[in-house]
Amino acid sequence: MTEIKFGTDGWRAIIGKDFTEENVGIVTNAIGKYIFEKFGINKRIIIGYDPRNMADKFSAQCAGILKNKGFNVLYSDKIIPTPVLAYNAKLLNACAIMFTASHNPPEYLGMKFIPDYAGPATNDITDELTKNLGKEIDTQREGSLKFYDFQPDYNTHLETLIDFDKIKNINTNIIYDGFYSASIGYFDKLLEKHNIKFESMNMFHDKNFGGGMPDPKPKYLSDLIEKVKNTANSIGVANDGDADRFGVINENGEYVSPNEIIAILLIHLTKNKGYKGSLVKTVGASFLLDKTAEKLGIEVIETAVGFKHVGEAMRKYHPIIGGEESGGLSIQGHIPEKDGLLANFLILEAMTYENKSLIELQNDLYNFVGCKFYNDRIDKKLNNTKEIKPILEKFKSLNTIGKYKIIKTDTKDGIKIYLEDNASWILVRPSGTEPLLRIYFESDSLEKINELKENIKA
Repeated sequence: MTEIKFGTDGWRAIIGKDFTEENVGIVTNAIGKYIFEKFGINKRIIIGYDPRNMADKFSAQCAGILKNKGFNVLYSDKIIPTPVLAYNAKLLNACAIMFTASHNPPEYLGMKFIPDYAGPATNDITDELTKNLGKEIDTQREGSLKFYDFQPDYNTHLETLIDFDKIKNINTNIIYDGFYSASIGYFDKLLEKHNIKFESMNMFHDKNFGGGMPDPKPKYLSDLIEKVKNTANSIGVANDGDADRFGVINENGEYVSPNEIIAILLIHLTKNKGYKGSLVKTVGASFLLDKTAEKLGIEVIETAVGFKHVGEAMRKYHPIIGGEESGGLSIQGHIPEKDGLLANFLILEAMTYENKSLIELQNDLYNFVGCKFYNDRIDKKLNNTKEIKPILEKFKSLNTIGKYKIIKTDTKDGIKIYLEDNASWILVRPSGTEPLLRIYFESDSLEKINELKENIKA
């Protein structure tokens, strides 16, 4: 058996190499055993898949195994976004298994286990799944397998969160990049249902995602950026392969960072929709979020990097919004799982409530907090994982970085050091899957960022 590891968002591997029928069977049995022992054989299981190569075949294999083990299985009748399946886990009091590798390269596929609370499986659960690998489930009955359309109930719920009638009045052209992703047939259909005008592109499912990466970052959104630049008064929206992450392009054809989106939406939800509560963010997210929350008088709850930690905090604190710097967010009243469809609709809603362009909302944000922030990252490859601990210990013992005093050190996820200017920090954390350190920088000027990078390299 190839070693199977559950990472921050499930198990993923290269199709045909480690992601094989044998290993899918092993992981399916491990999940089934966990569900059987935790909830009993009557716990319903729902299964979905994104447009990736073989995702439909492997998900059907998983559904068949669990049905033969005695479970009642609802199997998606079509390609489905992760947040749509996750919402139905909560609605139907079911456990969900999603076949996707999210924003990773097309040669990968994965299995996400989503318990009935509708968020990512936490570490204690994935530890149990790991213990179950290679073990069989001993049940004594035949289950059932039914095809199911999970879309209508999700749409109905989203219509309680988003003011679609308001979005009809938007003064900006909407360009939706289907990006060959699972969002096709969901995001566009809701716009059409509510008679919201939009243009679209890349509106078919492609297992190779158009030859690029299904990651809605500027590098891979060049078609959308070009389209926005050539279409007067327009913005662009897209999602990753399974539509749990978002990518937004403003009227100048510029990528709007997830940190900016989360901050803009925090202001929108409190000011325009009366939401009350806290903000959940990761240790790698921008000071911009802390400054925005401070101005609004909102408590900030900080977690380790990864939406499993954000989701866990959302279940505990019920914040206004929870988000991460890599393009995931959810809000109060929704599910503790990132939802890229929701995020893009919320941006359109914020623009119409304020009757402003996205650029104007960005400018308002920076005027509100009083400064801009800049980010960068260095990946430091090591010879082996044994080198990680000594380097982290060295960072932990530092008192200064160059000419800047360190005023605070945080160890919830790697080592994060805060500098005396109250505008700069450095986070050093291991990748978790390889001998690699990720070193994140943030400051209120590019000059400081470059200076800090040089100091770290030295």
